[in-house]
Amino acid sequence: MTAILDKTNLTRPDDFYADLLAAHEGLSKAESDAYNARLILLMANHIGDRESLQMLLETARRK
Repeated sequence: MTAILDKTNLTRPDDFYADLLAAHEGLSKAESDAYNARLILLMANHIGDRESLQMLLETARRK
């Protein structure tokens, strides 16, 4: 298990944020929520390690 990176690690975080907002354009609240759920599950699958995912859940809850 590795430490959770809770500091910015993206090379262009503002661009990613803009992309994320653009992905939600035109979606209803329900569609946006469903999109977020799919995105979270895809990212969790990419990470793959349950212990790391649990640490991320805890870190996000504290913020």
